[in-house]
Amino acid sequence: MNIIIPRIAIRNLMRQKKRTILLAGAIAFGIMIVTLINGFAGSFVRNVSENFAYLMGGHVFVGGSEYTPSGKRISVIRDDTSIMKALSTADLTWSSLQKTSETSATLIFESKSIRQNLTGMDLAHSSMLKKRLALVKGSWDNLSWPNALIISQSVANKLKVLPGDTVVAQFQTVTGQNNVGEFRVAAITVDSSFIGSIMTYAQLDYLNNLIGLGPNEYMSLGIMLNNLDEAGAFANKLYASMKAMNIQLFDRSAKQENGSITPFQSMIREQNSETWTGTKYRVYTIDDVLAQARQIVVALDTASLAILIVLFAIVMIGISNTFRMAMYERIREIGTMRAVGVQRKEIRSMFLYEALFLALAGAVAGIALALIVMAGVSFIRFDPQSPVFLILKKGHFSFYLPPLRALGNIIIIAALTLAAVYAPANAAAKMPPAEALRTVK
Repeated sequence: MNIIIPRIAIRNLMRQKKRTILLAGAIAFGIMIVTLINGFAGSFVRNVSENFAYLMGGHVFVGGSEYTPSGKRISVIRDDTSIMKALSTADLTWSSLQKTSETSATLIFESKSIRQNLTGMDLAHSSMLKKRLALVKGSWDNLSWPNALIISQSVANKLKVLPGDTVVAQFQTVTGQNNVGEFRVAAITVDSSFIGSIMTYAQLDYLNNLIGLGPNEYMSLGIMLNNLDEAGAFANKLYASMKAMNIQLFDRSAKQENGSITPFQSMIREQNSETWTGTKYRVYTIDDVLAQARQIVVALDTASLAILIVLFAIVMIGISNTFRMAMYERIREIGTMRAVGVQRKEIRSMFLYEALFLALAGAVAGIALALIVMAGVSFIRFDPQSPVFLILKKGHFSFYLPPLRALGNIIIIAALTLAAVYAPANAAAKMPPAEALRTVK
C-alpha cells in the first residue's frame, strides 16, 4: 500500500492537468523570483571585489605606516625585505605583485581642473592594467615616458586633453607640504565604472619623488591571487608569518561589534589612536575593504525570504482551497477506498503526497526557469560607462546560486504546501465511509 498511495496521488494530479499546471505554475513563479534574487546576491560581492581588486592592484594588501616625531602618521613601506621573507616563509603562492603609492590631486589643464585619485604604479610592466583597461586614445608604448599619465575618457573630456598634452597636478606630500608636478597624458581609457572614472594612474618612481618618497619606497603592496576565494586564508597565513618574525602589525582580528565599519576601517582607527616607532604594517584583503557590501547581500537574502513567504502565503491559500474542493469532488471515491480497507492515515497521505509532488514539480520548474533567465541576461553586455558596471563580471551580469540555498527554498516550499493541504487532507481522512458513499455530487 505504501507504493500504491504515491502512484494514486500522481494519477490524481494527472487527472486534473489544468488545475495542476496552474498551481505548479504559481509555485514556479514564486521560486523563480526568489532564485533570481538569490543568484544575483550570490555573485554581487564577488563581482564588486574582483572589479575593485583590479582597480586597487590586488586581492591581498600590505600597507606600512610610520609615526613621525612631529606626531604625523604617514603611509610608507621603506624596505619590503621582511615582507618578502614572510611570504617565502609562509610558503605562499600568488599571481603577481603590485607596488603602489597614491595621493589625492587636482589635475589642471589650461583653465579647467578636476579632482582625481592619483595612483602610482610601474606602468610599463603592469600586466594588470593592460588586462583591465581598454584604450580609447594613446598607446601602451607611451607608458615608457617617465611622467606618463593614464586618465579615463570622462576626465579627458572634462579637461579637453589629448595624448601628448601636459597637465599640472596639485597635491600634498606625505608630510603635508603642498607641491605640484607636470604629467604627460600617455593614454586615455574607457571608464571602467563610475569608480574607475576617478582613478588616474602615474609612474610610481615619478610620483614618489613628488610626494616625498624614495625610488624604492612605496605605500602599499598589492598581491594578486589566482582565486579571490583564497584571499582570506592567504592574508591570515601572511599575518601569522609576519607576526612570528616579530614585525609590528595592526590587529587583523579587530572588529566593530555593531558592524558599522569595515575591518580595514577598524585598522585605520587603531592606527590613528596609537603611537609606535619604526614601521607598523596592516594586512588586509579586498573583502575587508568592502565588508559593508556584504550587508547588501544580507539585505537581499532577507528580502528574498520575505518575498518567498508573502508570495507563498497567497499561493498556499489558493492551494488549500483547491484541495478542499478536490476533497468534495472525490467524496464517493474516498468512501469506496475506505470501504475496501484503506486506512484513514493512507487517505491523509494520498492528499499530502499530491501536495508534495505538486510543490516539488513547481520548485524544480521555477529553478529551471530562473536558470534560463540567468543565462539569457548574462549574454547582455552593458556599456562600460554604465553605473552598474562595477557589479558586473567583464561587462555582463553573472549569477551564483548556492546549492544549499536552492535546496532550502525547495524545503520551505514543500513544508508550506504540506501545511496548506493538511487541513483538507485530515478532513478527508476523518470522513465516515458510509456517509461518503451516500453523498451525491
